[in-house]
Amino acid sequence: MQKRRFRKYDGLKYGWFKDAKKFIILLVLVFLIFQLVIGVSSVKGDSMEPTLYNGEAVLYLRINPEYHRGDVVSVRIPSGEYYVKRVIAVGGDTIELKDGGVYVNGSLLQEPYIQGETLEQEGRVEYPLTLEEGQIFVMGDNREVSTDSRSFGVVGKRQIKGKLLFYVGGLSRRGIVS
Repeated sequence: MQKRRFRKYDGLKYGWFKDAKKFIILLVLVFLIFQLVIGVSSVKGDSMEPTLYNGEAVLYLRINPEYHRGDVVSVRIPSGEYYVKRVIAVGGDTIELKDGGVYVNGSLLQEPYIQGETLEQEGRVEYPLTLEEGQIFVMGDNREVSTDSRSFGVVGKRQIKGKLLFYVGGLSRRGIVS
């Protein structure tokens, strides 16, 4: 009679051990996914309005070897801070700012997502600027308040942490949630 009770407990211990092992494996997989595949960043300031708002969290894909005009990315700027910005030009493109607009390779860039005029800023950039391979020119969507490549210069592909997948938060400001 004594042996039967202990066998019952051994079965419970074994089930608990199996569940704990599955949970630990799941935690390790989630950790690896967030370290190698997906990253999390937050929007700081008003530079990406009206697309993204201050304090919103964004998920980005880390394994994206190609970036294109219009992509929203998490980028590490020369000061070491991480910003969320939009790709305006890539290697081989020539960018010029004139009359409040952005010209890439001589054509006015159509940007329905921006707020304000695009003016030159004090900084290291002289226009027209031709980007070398591996260089990317980024700007915020709220051009009049954004600190971006106009002031700190182009960024390298290695400085880009990833391409935006989607954002979390700020839905009430957009009228989606009351």
